[in-house]
Amino acid sequence: MADLKVIAFDCDGVMFDTQTANRAYYNDLLTHFGKPEITDEQFSYCQMATADEAVAYLFPDREEFEEARALRKKRGYEPYIKYMKMSPDLVDLLSWCRPDFKTAVATNRSDTMNRVLEEHGLGNCFDLVVTSLDVENPKPHPEQLNKIVDHFRVRPEEVLYIGDTEVDEKAARAAGVILAVCGNPSLAADYHISRLAEIKAVIGGRG
Repeated sequence: MADLKVIAFDCDGVMFDTQTANRAYYNDLLTHFGKPEITDEQFSYCQMATADEAVAYLFPDREEFEEARALRKKRGYEPYIKYMKMSPDLVDLLSWCRPDFKTAVATNRSDTMNRVLEEHGLGNCFDLVVTSLDVENPKPHPEQLNKIVDHFRVRPEEVLYIGDTEVDEKAARAAGVILAVCGNPSLAADYHISRLAEIKAVIGGRG
């Protein structure tokens, strides 16, 4: 960790507990089209996917998918942001990172990410935010993490990525960055943590 220069975060499940918000979001879509509420299996997939991937999964019929995607974009995510629960350690950790480390976000969220950051007072807390809209290939493809490496002109081993799902694991491994997994001990990672505050001990030598 002596050469660490960048700390990057996934959003859902790491920066925020989004289960209540996202369940409500997808259930409202499903209810609109007369479908049953989202199952745990469906929700697990949707938590890792981009919004369009999630809608395509929930609405496999092409015509229904187009209608559901149009409704999603019309309604927006704003009504659900209030249900997102920010990690109690996030603000302190971001403050602790400065000025020694650059901070970034790599998330499969799309057009909702910037609004989420603004609504929670985090608009100026990250040096770079990479969403699924900023790449051709979202996670588990490594393109988002490669973009972070290239932007800061660092080596992959100088980037620590904090994720929580299989797509984060695959993306980090393919990009060659250091991976810390939060709250999911079943995944393979360089480090496992149960909460963000533990990243300080992982990095060591400060605070």
